[in-house]
Amino acid sequence: MNANEINAYLQRAREIIGERSPGEIAYDNSVVTNLRRGMDIKRAIQSANHEHPEEALNPLPDQWPDLASRYDYMVEHKAILEKLGIKE
Repeated sequence: MNANEINAYLQRAREIIGERSPGEIAYDNSVVTNLRRGMDIKRAIQSANHEHPEEALNPLPDQWPDLASRYDYMVEHKAILEKLGIKE
């Protein structure tokens, strides 16, 4: 990847993930870490809720698939950043 491709990817990722507060970033990082450790999305969210109660999510049953997709994207995004040597 050249610099233009990397910058375009990072811009698109920012659009997908959206603006987040420091607390939201910490919460999301907890969910991602839990998923990388092999937890399913429900256990990963439950654990992050315990660690970050001020950011706790309590999704409705029909929201789980969207949350799973969002966090799967974030897991992949974090792996790409690590390969590129970029800190979030």
